[in-house]
Amino acid sequence: MPSEEKLSSYLNKSKLVSNSNHTKKIRIAILGGFTLNGLEETMRVKCDEKKIQCTTYVSGYNQYNQEILDEKSQLYKFSPDITFLIIDCRNVFGELFLNPYSLSAEERKQFVQTKSDEIINLAKTLVKKSNSKLIISNFSIPSYSPIGINETREEFGLHDMVRSLNQNIKIGLRLEPEIFIYDLNSFVSKFGEHNVFNYKQFFYGDIRISLDYIPYLAQELMGYVTAVLGLIKKCIVLDLDNTLWGGIIGEDGFEGIKLSDDPIGRAYVEFQYNLLALNQRGILLAINSKNNFDEAIQVIKEHPNMILKEDNFACVRINWNDKVANMKEISDELNIGLDSMVFVDDDPVNIEYVRSNLPEVASIQMPADNCHNNASHLKSMTALFDMLKLTDEDKARNKMYLEQRKRAEFKTQVGNLENFLKQMNISVNIKNADDFTIPRISQLTLKTNQFNLTTRRYQEEDIRKFSQDSKKIVECAQIKDKFGDNGITAAYIVNKDNEQQWTIDTFLLSCRVIGRGVEDGILSHIIEKARKDGISQVRGEYIKTEKNQPAENLFVDFGFKKEGDFWIFDTNDQFKKPKHLVIS
Repeated sequence: MPSEEKLSSYLNKSKLVSNSNHTKKIRIAILGGFTLNGLEETMRVKCDEKKIQCTTYVSGYNQYNQEILDEKSQLYKFSPDITFLIIDCRNVFGELFLNPYSLSAEERKQFVQTKSDEIINLAKTLVKKSNSKLIISNFSIPSYSPIGINETREEFGLHDMVRSLNQNIKIGLRLEPEIFIYDLNSFVSKFGEHNVFNYKQFFYGDIRISLDYIPYLAQELMGYVTAVLGLIKKCIVLDLDNTLWGGIIGEDGFEGIKLSDDPIGRAYVEFQYNLLALNQRGILLAINSKNNFDEAIQVIKEHPNMILKEDNFACVRINWNDKVANMKEISDELNIGLDSMVFVDDDPVNIEYVRSNLPEVASIQMPADNCHNNASHLKSMTALFDMLKLTDEDKARNKMYLEQRKRAEFKTQVGNLENFLKQMNISVNIKNADDFTIPRISQLTLKTNQFNLTTRRYQEEDIRKFSQDSKKIVECAQIKDKFGDNGITAAYIVNKDNEQQWTIDTFLLSCRVIGRGVEDGILSHIIEKARKDGISQVRGEYIKTEKNQPAENLFVDFGFKKEGDFWIFDTNDQFKKPKHLVIS
Protein backbone atom coordinates (compact mmCIF):
# COMPACT_ATOMS: atom_id res chain seq x y z
CA MET A 1 0.00 0.00 0.00
CA PRO A 2 1.55 3.34 -1.03
CA SER A 3 2.04 5.60 1.97
CA GLU A 4 0.38 9.00 2.14
CA GLU A 5 1.77 12.24 3.44
CA LYS A 6 0.45 13.42 6.78
CA LEU A 7 -2.58 15.65 6.81
CA SER A 8 -0.52 18.51 8.20
CA SER A 9 1.59 18.44 5.03
CA TYR A 10 -1.50 18.85 2.85
CA LEU A 11 -2.81 21.65 5.04
CA ASN A 12 0.46 23.53 4.61
CA LYS A 13 0.57 22.88 0.85
CA SER A 14 -3.02 24.05 0.43
CA LYS A 15 -1.98 27.56 1.50
CA LEU A 16 0.40 27.70 -1.47
CA VAL A 17 -1.96 26.35 -4.15
CA SER A 18 -2.29 28.77 -7.03
CA ASN A 19 -3.99 26.94 -9.86
CA SER A 20 -5.47 29.70 -11.93
CA ASN A 21 -3.39 28.67 -14.96
CA HIS A 22 -4.64 25.09 -15.09
CA THR A 23 -6.84 24.36 -18.12
CA LYS A 24 -8.78 21.57 -16.41
CA LYS A 25 -11.32 22.92 -13.95
CA ILE A 26 -13.72 21.35 -11.48
CA ARG A 27 -16.06 22.53 -8.73
CA ILE A 28 -16.29 20.14 -5.79
CA ALA A 29 -18.87 20.22 -3.00
CA ILE A 30 -18.37 18.21 0.19
CA LEU A 31 -21.38 17.37 2.35
CA GLY A 32 -20.85 15.44 5.53
CA GLY A 33 -22.84 14.09 8.42
CA PHE A 34 -19.79 14.50 10.62
CA THR A 35 -16.55 16.48 10.79
CA LEU A 36 -14.31 16.05 7.76
CA ASN A 37 -11.52 18.44 8.67
CA GLY A 38 -8.76 18.59 6.08
CA LEU A 39 -10.58 16.79 3.27
CA GLU A 40 -11.25 20.00 1.34
CA GLU A 41 -7.62 21.16 1.58
CA THR A 42 -6.23 17.76 0.65
CA MET A 43 -8.50 17.50 -2.40
CA ARG A 44 -7.36 20.93 -3.61
CA VAL A 45 -3.70 19.95 -3.27
CA LYS A 46 -4.22 16.64 -5.05
CA CYS A 47 -6.08 18.42 -7.86
CA ASP A 48 -3.28 20.96 -8.16
CA GLU A 49 -0.74 18.14 -8.47
CA LYS A 50 -2.71 16.88 -11.47
CA LYS A 51 -2.91 20.37 -13.00
CA ILE A 52 -6.60 20.71 -12.18
CA GLN A 53 -8.04 24.02 -11.03
CA CYS A 54 -10.26 23.05 -8.12
CA THR A 55 -12.86 25.24 -6.40
CA THR A 56 -14.47 23.78 -3.29
CA TYR A 57 -17.54 24.24 -1.13
CA VAL A 58 -18.03 22.56 2.26
CA SER A 59 -21.46 22.54 3.88
CA GLY A 60 -22.02 23.39 7.50
CA TYR A 61 -21.72 20.65 10.11
CA ASN A 62 -24.38 17.97 9.52
CA GLN A 63 -26.38 20.30 7.28
CA TYR A 64 -26.60 18.03 4.25
CA ASN A 65 -30.38 17.49 4.51
CA GLN A 66 -31.12 21.21 4.63
CA GLU A 67 -28.63 21.99 1.87
CA ILE A 68 -30.10 19.43 -0.51
CA LEU A 69 -33.77 20.16 0.17
CA ASP A 70 -33.49 23.96 0.01
CA GLU A 71 -33.34 25.11 -3.64
CA LYS A 72 -31.89 28.45 -2.51
CA SER A 73 -29.09 26.90 -0.44
CA GLN A 74 -25.44 27.79 -0.85
CA LEU A 75 -24.88 24.35 -2.36
CA TYR A 76 -26.96 25.12 -5.43
CA LYS A 77 -25.60 28.66 -5.68
CA PHE A 78 -22.12 27.12 -5.78
CA SER A 79 -23.22 24.88 -8.71
CA PRO A 80 -20.80 21.97 -8.20
CA ASP A 81 -19.66 19.64 -10.95
CA ILE A 82 -19.30 16.83 -8.43
CA THR A 83 -20.72 16.45 -4.92
CA PHE A 84 -19.43 14.07 -2.27
CA LEU A 85 -22.01 13.09 0.35
CA ILE A 86 -20.30 11.20 3.17
CA ILE A 87 -22.44 9.98 6.06
CA ASP A 88 -22.39 6.99 8.37
CA CYS A 89 -24.74 4.82 10.38
CA ARG A 90 -24.63 7.06 13.41
CA ASN A 91 -26.16 9.79 11.25
CA VAL A 92 -28.85 7.53 9.89
CA PHE A 93 -29.68 5.30 12.86
CA GLY A 94 -29.30 7.90 15.61
CA GLU A 95 -29.61 6.40 19.09
CA LEU A 96 -30.77 3.14 17.54
CA PHE A 97 -27.18 2.53 16.44
CA LEU A 98 -26.25 1.99 20.11
CA ASN A 99 -29.53 0.35 21.11
CA PRO A 100 -30.91 -1.47 18.05
CA TYR A 101 -32.56 -4.23 20.04
CA SER A 102 -35.00 -1.86 21.66
CA LEU A 103 -37.06 -2.60 18.54
CA SER A 104 -38.34 -5.94 17.32
CA ALA A 105 -36.90 -7.55 14.20
CA GLU A 106 -39.91 -6.46 12.13
CA GLU A 107 -39.66 -2.92 13.48
CA ARG A 108 -35.96 -2.85 12.60
CA LYS A 109 -36.74 -3.98 9.05
CA GLN A 110 -39.33 -1.24 8.64
CA PHE A 111 -36.94 1.32 10.13
CA VAL A 112 -34.19 0.41 7.64
CA GLN A 113 -36.62 0.53 4.71
CA THR A 114 -37.79 4.00 5.76
CA LYS A 115 -34.21 5.27 6.09
CA SER A 116 -33.24 3.71 2.74
CA ASP A 117 -36.12 5.51 1.02
CA GLU A 118 -35.13 8.80 2.65
CA ILE A 119 -31.52 8.53 1.45
CA ILE A 120 -32.53 7.45 -2.07
CA ASN A 121 -35.00 10.35 -2.36
CA LEU A 122 -32.41 12.78 -1.00
CA ALA A 123 -29.83 11.66 -3.58
CA LYS A 124 -32.31 11.91 -6.45
CA THR A 125 -33.37 15.35 -5.27
CA LEU A 126 -29.82 16.67 -5.42
CA VAL A 127 -29.13 15.57 -8.99
CA LYS A 128 -32.58 16.75 -10.09
CA LYS A 129 -31.95 20.24 -8.74
CA SER A 130 -28.36 20.56 -9.98
CA ASN A 131 -26.01 19.61 -12.80
CA SER A 132 -23.75 17.85 -10.32
CA LYS A 133 -22.71 14.24 -10.26
CA LEU A 134 -23.32 12.81 -6.81
CA ILE A 135 -20.94 10.45 -5.05
CA ILE A 136 -22.65 9.06 -1.97
CA SER A 137 -20.89 6.81 0.50
CA ASN A 138 -22.30 3.54 1.67
CA PHE A 139 -22.04 2.49 5.31
CA SER A 140 -19.34 0.72 7.23
CA ILE A 141 -20.51 -2.47 8.92
CA PRO A 142 -19.35 -2.22 12.54
CA SER A 143 -17.34 -5.03 14.07
CA TYR A 144 -19.07 -4.40 17.40
CA SER A 145 -22.46 -5.80 18.40
CA PRO A 146 -24.35 -5.01 21.62
CA ILE A 147 -25.22 -8.69 21.92
CA GLY A 148 -21.72 -10.01 21.20
CA ILE A 149 -21.45 -13.51 19.77
CA ASN A 150 -25.23 -13.78 19.50
CA GLU A 151 -25.24 -11.19 16.70
CA THR A 152 -25.09 -13.96 14.08
CA ARG A 153 -28.08 -15.73 15.68
CA GLU A 154 -30.29 -12.66 15.85
CA GLU A 155 -32.91 -12.15 13.16
CA PHE A 156 -32.07 -8.94 11.29
CA GLY A 157 -29.49 -7.80 13.81
CA LEU A 158 -27.39 -4.63 13.72
CA HIS A 159 -25.00 -5.97 11.09
CA ASP A 160 -27.93 -7.11 8.94
CA MET A 161 -29.46 -3.65 9.27
CA VAL A 162 -26.34 -2.01 7.83
CA ARG A 163 -25.98 -4.62 5.07
CA SER A 164 -29.63 -4.19 4.13
CA LEU A 165 -29.26 -0.40 4.11
CA ASN A 166 -26.29 -0.70 1.74
CA GLN A 167 -28.11 -3.13 -0.54
CA ASN A 168 -31.30 -1.06 -0.66
CA ILE A 169 -29.37 2.06 -1.63
CA LYS A 170 -27.38 0.17 -4.25
CA ILE A 171 -30.56 -1.20 -5.87
CA GLY A 172 -32.39 2.11 -5.57
CA LEU A 173 -29.64 4.21 -7.17
CA ARG A 174 -27.75 1.91 -9.55
CA LEU A 175 -29.76 2.99 -12.60
CA GLU A 176 -29.37 6.69 -11.85
CA PRO A 177 -26.79 7.89 -14.42
CA GLU A 178 -25.46 10.79 -12.32
CA ILE A 179 -25.25 9.00 -8.96
CA PHE A 180 -22.39 6.76 -7.88
CA ILE A 181 -21.85 4.90 -4.62
CA TYR A 182 -18.46 5.18 -2.96
CA ASP A 183 -17.64 2.00 -1.05
CA LEU A 184 -16.77 3.44 2.35
CA ASN A 185 -17.26 0.01 3.88
CA SER A 186 -14.38 -1.37 1.80
CA PHE A 187 -12.25 1.65 2.72
CA VAL A 188 -12.74 0.94 6.43
CA SER A 189 -12.11 -2.78 5.92
CA LYS A 190 -8.90 -2.08 4.00
CA PHE A 191 -7.36 0.12 6.67
CA GLY A 192 -9.03 -1.40 9.72
CA GLU A 193 -11.95 -0.08 11.72
CA HIS A 194 -9.83 0.59 14.78
CA ASN A 195 -7.43 2.66 12.71
CA VAL A 196 -9.98 4.65 10.74
CA PHE A 197 -12.24 5.29 13.73
CA ASN A 198 -10.53 7.10 16.59
CA TYR A 199 -12.72 7.34 19.71
CA LYS A 200 -10.82 10.28 21.16
CA GLN A 201 -11.19 12.33 17.98
CA PHE A 202 -14.84 11.24 17.77
CA PHE A 203 -15.80 12.33 21.28
CA TYR A 204 -13.91 15.62 21.07
CA GLY A 205 -14.95 16.69 17.57
CA ASP A 206 -17.40 14.18 16.03
CA ILE A 207 -14.56 13.06 13.74
CA ARG A 208 -15.55 9.64 12.44
CA ILE A 209 -12.68 9.23 10.00
CA SER A 210 -9.38 9.67 11.78
CA LEU A 211 -7.39 12.69 10.63
CA ASP A 212 -4.53 10.31 9.81
CA TYR A 213 -6.69 8.68 7.13
CA ILE A 214 -8.18 11.77 5.50
CA PRO A 215 -5.38 11.81 2.83
CA TYR A 216 -6.15 8.17 1.97
CA LEU A 217 -9.84 8.98 1.66
CA ALA A 218 -9.04 11.98 -0.53
CA GLN A 219 -6.88 9.81 -2.78
CA GLU A 220 -9.75 7.39 -3.35
CA LEU A 221 -12.21 10.20 -4.03
CA MET A 222 -9.80 11.65 -6.60
CA GLY A 223 -10.65 8.66 -8.78
CA TYR A 224 -14.07 10.21 -9.34
CA VAL A 225 -12.57 13.64 -10.09
CA THR A 226 -10.21 12.33 -12.77
CA ALA A 227 -12.97 10.13 -14.21
CA VAL A 228 -15.35 13.09 -14.53
CA LEU A 229 -12.65 15.08 -16.32
CA GLY A 230 -11.67 12.14 -18.54
CA LEU A 231 -8.11 12.08 -17.14
CA ILE A 232 -7.73 8.32 -17.12
CA LYS A 233 -4.82 6.17 -18.16
CA LYS A 234 -5.44 3.96 -21.18
CA CYS A 235 -2.42 1.67 -21.39
CA ILE A 236 -0.06 -0.24 -19.10
CA VAL A 237 3.37 -0.82 -20.64
CA LEU A 238 5.16 -3.73 -18.99
CA ASP A 239 8.68 -4.97 -18.66
CA LEU A 240 9.03 -8.78 -18.71
CA ASP A 241 11.90 -10.11 -16.54
CA ASN A 242 11.10 -9.83 -12.83
CA THR A 243 7.97 -7.89 -13.72
CA LEU A 244 5.62 -10.13 -15.68
CA TRP A 245 7.41 -13.23 -14.51
CA GLY A 246 10.12 -14.07 -11.98
CA GLY A 247 13.69 -14.45 -13.15
CA ILE A 248 15.55 -13.47 -16.32
CA ILE A 249 14.71 -15.43 -19.45
CA GLY A 250 18.18 -14.86 -20.98
CA GLU A 251 19.86 -16.38 -17.90
CA ASP A 252 17.35 -18.76 -16.37
CA GLY A 253 15.89 -20.13 -19.61
CA PHE A 254 12.33 -21.11 -20.48
CA GLU A 255 12.02 -23.68 -17.71
CA GLY A 256 13.85 -21.56 -15.12
CA ILE A 257 11.56 -18.55 -14.93
CA LYS A 258 9.12 -18.44 -12.02
CA LEU A 259 5.45 -18.78 -12.79
CA SER A 260 3.01 -20.60 -10.53
CA ASP A 261 5.12 -23.49 -9.15
CA ASP A 262 6.40 -21.82 -5.97
CA PRO A 263 5.46 -18.85 -3.75
CA ILE A 264 7.33 -16.41 -6.00
CA GLY A 265 5.81 -17.88 -9.16
CA ARG A 266 2.33 -17.73 -7.68
CA ALA A 267 2.81 -14.03 -6.94
CA TYR A 268 3.52 -13.34 -10.61
CA VAL A 269 0.54 -15.42 -11.70
CA GLU A 270 -1.77 -13.38 -9.47
CA PHE A 271 -0.20 -10.20 -10.82
CA GLN A 272 -1.02 -11.36 -14.34
CA TYR A 273 -4.60 -12.17 -13.34
CA ASN A 274 -5.02 -8.61 -12.10
CA LEU A 275 -3.59 -7.26 -15.34
CA LEU A 276 -6.00 -9.50 -17.25
CA ALA A 277 -8.93 -8.03 -15.31
CA LEU A 278 -7.84 -4.53 -16.31
CA ASN A 279 -7.42 -5.65 -19.91
CA GLN A 280 -10.93 -7.11 -19.96
CA ARG A 281 -12.39 -3.78 -18.88
CA GLY A 282 -10.66 -1.95 -21.73
CA ILE A 283 -7.18 -1.04 -20.47
CA LEU A 284 -4.57 -1.75 -23.13
CA LEU A 285 -1.48 -3.80 -22.33
CA ALA A 286 1.86 -3.40 -24.09
CA ILE A 287 5.38 -4.78 -23.67
CA ASN A 288 8.61 -2.76 -23.46
CA SER A 289 11.44 -5.17 -22.72
CA LYS A 290 15.17 -5.39 -23.40
CA ASN A 291 15.40 -9.01 -24.43
CA ASN A 292 15.97 -11.47 -27.20
CA PHE A 293 12.67 -11.43 -29.04
CA ASP A 294 12.49 -15.15 -29.83
CA GLU A 295 13.24 -16.23 -26.25
CA ALA A 296 10.79 -13.80 -24.67
CA ILE A 297 7.94 -14.36 -27.10
CA GLN A 298 8.27 -18.12 -26.62
CA VAL A 299 7.37 -17.68 -22.94
CA ILE A 300 4.31 -15.62 -23.83
CA LYS A 301 3.16 -18.08 -26.49
CA GLU A 302 4.06 -21.43 -24.93
CA HIS A 303 4.58 -21.27 -21.16
CA PRO A 304 1.76 -23.33 -19.60
CA ASN A 305 1.39 -20.97 -16.64
CA MET A 306 1.25 -17.71 -18.59
CA ILE A 307 -2.10 -16.07 -17.91
CA LEU A 308 -1.61 -13.27 -20.41
CA LYS A 309 -1.41 -14.44 -24.01
CA GLU A 310 -0.04 -12.74 -27.11
CA ASP A 311 -3.49 -11.42 -28.05
CA ASN A 312 -3.72 -9.58 -24.72
CA PHE A 313 -0.97 -7.20 -25.83
CA ALA A 314 -1.95 -4.42 -28.21
CA CYS A 315 1.69 -3.57 -28.93
CA VAL A 316 4.97 -5.42 -28.37
CA ARG A 317 8.50 -3.99 -28.23
CA ILE A 318 11.00 -6.70 -27.33
CA ASN A 319 14.41 -5.51 -28.49
CA TRP A 320 17.64 -3.92 -27.26
CA ASN A 321 16.58 -0.33 -27.92
CA ASP A 322 16.38 2.12 -25.05
CA LYS A 323 13.05 2.14 -23.28
CA VAL A 324 12.28 5.79 -23.93
CA ALA A 325 12.47 5.21 -27.70
CA ASN A 326 10.25 2.15 -27.32
CA MET A 327 7.70 4.13 -25.30
CA LYS A 328 7.47 6.73 -28.05
CA GLU A 329 6.99 4.02 -30.67
CA ILE A 330 4.26 2.36 -28.62
CA SER A 331 2.53 5.71 -28.25
CA ASP A 332 2.68 6.28 -32.01
CA GLU A 333 1.52 2.78 -32.93
CA LEU A 334 -1.44 2.84 -30.56
CA ASN A 335 -2.14 6.49 -31.38
CA ILE A 336 -2.52 7.50 -27.76
CA GLY A 337 -0.73 10.22 -25.83
CA LEU A 338 2.20 9.50 -23.56
CA ASP A 339 0.15 11.03 -20.75
CA SER A 340 -2.29 8.14 -21.15
CA MET A 341 0.39 5.53 -20.41
CA VAL A 342 1.69 3.79 -17.29
CA PHE A 343 5.15 2.21 -17.42
CA VAL A 344 5.88 -0.70 -15.05
CA ASP A 345 9.39 -2.07 -14.53
CA ASP A 346 11.40 -3.64 -11.72
CA ASP A 347 14.64 -1.84 -12.64
CA PRO A 348 14.98 1.53 -10.86
CA VAL A 349 17.40 2.73 -13.56
CA ASN A 350 14.82 2.15 -16.30
CA ILE A 351 12.13 3.79 -14.21
CA GLU A 352 14.24 6.88 -13.59
CA TYR A 353 15.29 7.06 -17.26
CA VAL A 354 11.69 7.05 -18.48
CA ARG A 355 10.57 9.35 -15.67
CA SER A 356 13.29 11.89 -16.52
CA ASN A 357 12.76 11.87 -20.28
CA LEU A 358 9.00 11.30 -20.41
CA PRO A 359 7.58 12.93 -17.26
CA GLU A 360 4.05 12.70 -18.65
CA VAL A 361 4.23 8.90 -18.37
CA ALA A 362 3.32 7.47 -14.96
CA SER A 363 6.39 5.33 -14.19
CA ILE A 364 5.96 2.76 -11.43
CA GLN A 365 8.65 0.48 -10.03
CA MET A 366 7.83 -3.09 -9.04
CA PRO A 367 10.69 -4.27 -6.81
CA ALA A 368 11.90 -7.76 -7.74
CA ASP A 369 12.82 -8.54 -4.13
CA ASN A 370 9.24 -8.01 -2.95
CA CYS A 371 7.18 -9.48 -5.76
CA HIS A 372 4.57 -10.87 -3.35
CA ASN A 373 3.13 -7.36 -3.07
CA ASN A 374 2.97 -6.73 -6.82
CA ALA A 375 -0.69 -7.71 -7.11
CA SER A 376 -1.77 -5.57 -4.16
CA HIS A 377 0.37 -2.70 -5.46
CA LEU A 378 -1.40 -2.91 -8.81
CA LYS A 379 -4.79 -2.95 -7.09
CA SER A 380 -3.88 0.26 -5.29
CA MET A 381 -3.28 1.91 -8.68
CA THR A 382 -6.61 1.01 -10.25
CA ALA A 383 -7.92 4.55 -9.66
CA LEU A 384 -5.63 5.58 -12.53
CA PHE A 385 -7.91 3.63 -14.87
CA ASP A 386 -11.32 4.25 -13.30
CA MET A 387 -14.15 5.31 -15.58
CA LEU A 388 -17.58 6.35 -14.38
CA LYS A 389 -19.20 3.92 -16.78
CA LEU A 390 -17.89 1.01 -18.83
CA THR A 391 -19.25 0.96 -22.38
CA ASP A 392 -19.28 -1.94 -24.83
CA GLU A 393 -16.51 -0.14 -26.71
CA ASP A 394 -14.36 -0.11 -23.56
CA LYS A 395 -14.77 -3.84 -23.01
CA ALA A 396 -13.92 -4.60 -26.63
CA ARG A 397 -11.00 -2.17 -26.90
CA ASN A 398 -8.22 -4.77 -26.91
CA LYS A 399 -9.96 -6.77 -29.63
CA MET A 400 -10.34 -3.58 -31.67
CA TYR A 401 -6.64 -2.79 -31.41
CA LEU A 402 -5.72 -6.28 -32.55
CA GLU A 403 -8.01 -5.77 -35.54
CA GLN A 404 -6.27 -2.44 -36.08
CA ARG A 405 -2.95 -4.27 -36.31
CA LYS A 406 -4.45 -6.50 -39.03
CA ARG A 407 -5.61 -3.40 -40.90
CA ALA A 408 -2.09 -1.96 -40.79
CA GLU A 409 -0.63 -5.21 -42.10
CA PHE A 410 -3.24 -5.33 -44.88
CA LYS A 411 -2.51 -1.71 -45.84
CA THR A 412 1.16 -2.55 -46.20
CA GLN A 413 0.31 -5.50 -48.43
CA VAL A 414 -2.01 -3.48 -50.68
CA GLY A 415 0.37 -0.55 -50.88
CA ASN A 416 -1.97 1.97 -52.52
CA LEU A 417 -4.25 3.94 -50.13
CA GLU A 418 -7.13 4.18 -52.62
CA ASN A 419 -7.15 0.44 -53.26
CA PHE A 420 -6.77 -0.22 -49.54
CA LEU A 421 -9.88 1.83 -48.71
CA LYS A 422 -11.89 0.21 -51.51
CA GLN A 423 -11.11 -3.26 -50.19
CA MET A 424 -11.85 -2.41 -46.55
CA ASN A 425 -15.66 -2.57 -46.96
CA ILE A 426 -16.17 0.31 -44.54
CA SER A 427 -19.71 0.93 -43.31
CA VAL A 428 -20.85 3.92 -41.24
CA ASN A 429 -24.06 3.39 -39.28
CA ILE A 430 -25.46 6.71 -37.99
CA LYS A 431 -27.27 6.40 -34.65
CA ASN A 432 -29.35 8.87 -32.66
CA ALA A 433 -28.37 9.71 -29.10
CA ASP A 434 -30.40 7.47 -26.79
CA ASP A 435 -30.02 5.68 -23.47
CA PHE A 436 -27.62 3.21 -25.08
CA THR A 437 -25.39 5.67 -26.94
CA ILE A 438 -25.40 8.74 -24.65
CA PRO A 439 -22.74 7.35 -22.26
CA ARG A 440 -20.42 6.61 -25.18
CA ILE A 441 -20.98 10.02 -26.82
CA SER A 442 -20.14 11.75 -23.55
CA GLN A 443 -17.09 9.56 -23.12
CA LEU A 444 -15.87 10.46 -26.61
CA THR A 445 -16.17 14.21 -25.92
CA LEU A 446 -14.24 13.79 -22.66
CA LYS A 447 -11.46 11.58 -24.03
CA THR A 448 -10.94 12.46 -27.70
CA ASN A 449 -8.17 14.97 -28.27
CA GLN A 450 -6.63 14.42 -31.72
CA PHE A 451 -9.50 14.52 -34.20
CA ASN A 452 -11.77 16.84 -32.25
CA LEU A 453 -12.62 20.15 -33.89
CA THR A 454 -13.61 22.08 -30.74
CA THR A 455 -12.66 19.77 -27.80
CA ARG A 456 -15.79 20.80 -25.94
CA ARG A 457 -16.31 18.39 -23.04
CA TYR A 458 -19.80 17.21 -22.17
CA GLN A 459 -21.03 15.04 -19.33
CA GLU A 460 -23.82 12.51 -19.79
CA GLU A 461 -26.43 14.89 -18.43
CA ASP A 462 -25.36 17.49 -21.02
CA ILE A 463 -25.69 15.03 -23.91
CA ARG A 464 -29.06 13.87 -22.59
CA LYS A 465 -30.37 17.45 -22.46
CA PHE A 466 -29.02 18.15 -25.95
CA SER A 467 -30.70 15.02 -27.32
CA GLN A 468 -34.07 16.23 -26.00
CA ASP A 469 -33.64 19.69 -27.50
CA SER A 470 -35.47 20.14 -30.83
CA LYS A 471 -32.91 22.82 -31.75
CA LYS A 472 -30.02 20.32 -31.70
CA ILE A 473 -28.94 17.17 -33.51
CA VAL A 474 -26.92 14.69 -31.46
CA GLU A 475 -25.76 11.61 -33.34
CA CYS A 476 -22.92 9.12 -33.40
CA ALA A 477 -21.53 6.60 -35.83
CA GLN A 478 -20.67 2.93 -35.52
CA ILE A 479 -17.84 2.04 -37.92
CA LYS A 480 -17.33 -1.47 -39.29
CA ASP A 481 -14.99 -2.94 -41.88
CA LYS A 482 -13.78 -6.30 -43.16
CA PHE A 483 -11.65 -6.86 -40.06
CA GLY A 484 -14.29 -6.15 -37.44
CA ASP A 485 -16.45 -3.68 -35.55
CA ASN A 486 -14.75 -0.50 -34.34
CA GLY A 487 -17.81 0.33 -32.25
CA ILE A 488 -19.13 3.87 -31.80
CA THR A 489 -16.07 5.87 -32.74
CA ALA A 490 -17.50 9.15 -34.08
CA ALA A 491 -19.96 11.72 -32.77
CA TYR A 492 -21.26 15.16 -33.63
CA ILE A 493 -23.56 17.83 -32.23
CA VAL A 494 -25.26 20.35 -34.52
CA ASN A 495 -27.08 23.49 -33.38
CA LYS A 496 -30.11 24.48 -35.50
CA ASP A 497 -29.53 28.24 -35.30
CA ASN A 498 -32.45 29.28 -37.51
CA GLU A 499 -34.31 28.33 -40.70
CA GLN A 500 -31.27 29.10 -42.87
CA GLN A 501 -28.26 28.08 -40.78
CA TRP A 502 -26.88 25.18 -38.77
CA THR A 503 -23.65 25.28 -36.70
CA ILE A 504 -21.50 22.23 -35.96
CA ASP A 505 -20.81 22.49 -32.23
CA THR A 506 -18.87 19.23 -31.89
CA PHE A 507 -17.32 16.91 -34.46
CA LEU A 508 -14.93 14.17 -33.45
CA LEU A 509 -13.50 10.79 -34.39
CA SER A 510 -11.66 8.25 -32.34
CA CYS A 511 -8.03 7.86 -33.34
CA ARG A 512 -8.84 4.29 -34.39
CA VAL A 513 -10.71 5.42 -37.51
CA ILE A 514 -8.71 8.48 -38.60
CA GLY A 515 -7.45 8.42 -42.18
CA ARG A 516 -10.18 6.25 -43.74
CA GLY A 517 -12.39 9.00 -45.15
CA VAL A 518 -14.95 8.47 -42.39
CA GLU A 519 -14.81 12.14 -41.44
CA ASP A 520 -15.71 13.20 -45.00
CA GLY A 521 -18.51 10.67 -45.08
CA ILE A 522 -20.07 11.94 -41.86
CA LEU A 523 -19.65 15.57 -42.90
CA SER A 524 -21.39 14.83 -46.21
CA HIS A 525 -24.21 13.17 -44.22
CA ILE A 526 -24.65 16.38 -42.17
CA ILE A 527 -24.68 18.53 -45.34
CA GLU A 528 -27.23 16.26 -47.03
CA LYS A 529 -29.40 16.34 -43.92
CA ALA A 530 -29.26 20.15 -43.86
CA ARG A 531 -30.08 20.40 -47.56
CA LYS A 532 -33.16 18.18 -47.16
CA ASP A 533 -34.34 20.45 -44.32
CA GLY A 534 -34.02 23.51 -46.52
CA ILE A 535 -30.94 24.86 -44.72
CA SER A 536 -28.80 27.03 -46.98
CA GLN A 537 -25.68 27.27 -44.83
CA VAL A 538 -23.75 24.95 -42.51
CA ARG A 539 -20.90 26.42 -40.54
CA GLY A 540 -18.24 24.90 -38.35
CA GLU A 541 -15.46 25.97 -36.05
CA TYR A 542 -11.91 24.72 -35.54
CA ILE A 543 -10.47 25.64 -32.13
CA LYS A 544 -6.79 24.79 -32.14
CA THR A 545 -5.28 22.90 -29.18
CA GLU A 546 -1.94 21.26 -28.54
CA LYS A 547 -3.24 17.90 -29.75
CA ASN A 548 -5.97 18.36 -32.37
CA GLN A 549 -3.77 19.15 -35.36
CA PRO A 550 -5.08 16.06 -37.30
CA ALA A 551 -8.46 17.82 -37.59
CA GLU A 552 -7.04 21.18 -38.69
CA ASN A 553 -7.72 20.87 -42.44
CA LEU A 554 -11.07 19.08 -42.38
CA PHE A 555 -13.17 22.07 -43.40
CA VAL A 556 -10.79 23.45 -46.01
CA ASP A 557 -10.35 20.01 -47.62
CA PHE A 558 -14.11 19.56 -47.79
CA GLY A 559 -14.70 22.94 -49.45
CA PHE A 560 -15.78 25.16 -46.55
CA LYS A 561 -14.93 28.88 -46.86
CA LYS A 562 -13.40 30.83 -43.96
CA GLU A 563 -15.47 33.79 -42.68
CA GLY A 564 -14.20 35.29 -39.44
CA ASP A 565 -13.97 32.58 -36.77
CA PHE A 566 -16.16 30.15 -38.72
CA TRP A 567 -15.94 27.93 -41.77
CA ILE A 568 -19.01 28.18 -44.03
CA PHE A 569 -20.46 25.69 -46.51
CA ASP A 570 -23.24 26.59 -48.96
CA THR A 571 -25.47 23.53 -49.21
CA ASN A 572 -26.12 24.30 -52.87
CA ASP A 573 -22.46 23.71 -53.63
CA GLN A 574 -21.30 20.33 -54.85
CA PHE A 575 -19.22 18.08 -52.66
CA LYS A 576 -17.66 14.66 -53.04
CA LYS A 577 -19.05 11.86 -50.97
CA PRO A 578 -16.46 9.12 -50.38
CA LYS A 579 -17.33 6.24 -52.71
CA HIS A 580 -15.67 3.58 -50.55
CA LEU A 581 -18.08 4.15 -47.67
CA VAL A 582 -21.56 2.79 -47.10
CA ILE A 583 -23.49 5.23 -44.88
CA SER A 584 -26.77 4.17 -43.34
